[in-house]
Amino acid sequence: MKGAAIADSSSLSQHVIPLAPAAPTWPRLHHPSSASTPTGPSSGWSTSQHSLAHRGSTATATPSALARLRTHASSQTVASTGSSSRTLGTAPFYPDAVPNHVVAELTAIATAVTDAVDVPVGINVLRNDADAALSIAAAVNAAFVRVNVHIGAATTDQGILEGRAHETLRLRDRLATDVAILADVHVKHATPVGEQTIDRTALETVERGRADGVIVSGPGTGDETSLVDVERVVDGLAAHGHDRVPVFVGSGVTNETVGDCLAAGADGVIVGTALKEGGETTAPVASEPVADLVAAARATGSDDS
Repeated sequence: MKGAAIADSSSLSQHVIPLAPAAPTWPRLHHPSSASTPTGPSSGWSTSQHSLAHRGSTATATPSALARLRTHASSQTVASTGSSSRTLGTAPFYPDAVPNHVVAELTAIATAVTDAVDVPVGINVLRNDADAALSIAAAVNAAFVRVNVHIGAATTDQGILEGRAHETLRLRDRLATDVAILADVHVKHATPVGEQTIDRTALETVERGRADGVIVSGPGTGDETSLVDVERVVDGLAAHGHDRVPVFVGSGVTNETVGDCLAAGADGVIVGTALKEGGETTAPVASEPVADLVAAARATGSDDS
């Protein structure tokens, strides 16, 4: 098994998902221009559908937060404006900067989560407020953020969203934090501006946008992700020396498909809709489908070992 299953909660009732006990060694993730230091074996980690939340060691400006995730995380809990039922119910989302009260509320939520659990936490502020996400993550010692449009541009129901990698990376430097950046490529609920292929976009996201990991999704929440796209991204990154950059499947994953996603080369999967009561994205997490997904992921690991 190359990676671990990832689960999220789309309500304020957070859910911790234990992962396969015999996950592989994941080398230290690094920026293309930085030195690489392998880490020890990991028991896996998980992320969320719309955002993320981490309780780990004190952040420094040098090592990657994803390295910390890989060495001690066995699951993840999530808190975000997008993954809370309250915010999902108040769509349409703000396209870029969210109001100050949203930042305050999410900081309070993330603080409560990190105080309650000892697992990695990340932040994603919908629709595309990377500055707020990164600032919150630094304040609560989160491990990573998810950015929906990190480079390039995409047309969405919020209008045209433009990547601001140049601002996000410089803000991370100013905050002197090692919070990692997971960036979507050809993000769901959006159409990329231009005709760049998904594998080329992923390469640009890593090499020019300096993202620490990439996420490949279907056209919308709960929609199946093309495994051909996953393979193209994985192979394209590997062909340019970035086989250590993790690739995640970002939508449509179920206990029936998680094995195929990992077999396609994904390092992990992001699961939301399939884990909710009645399969409704805004419903609370249901324990039975969570257990089924974890069992399926572990079975995949056993089959590959």
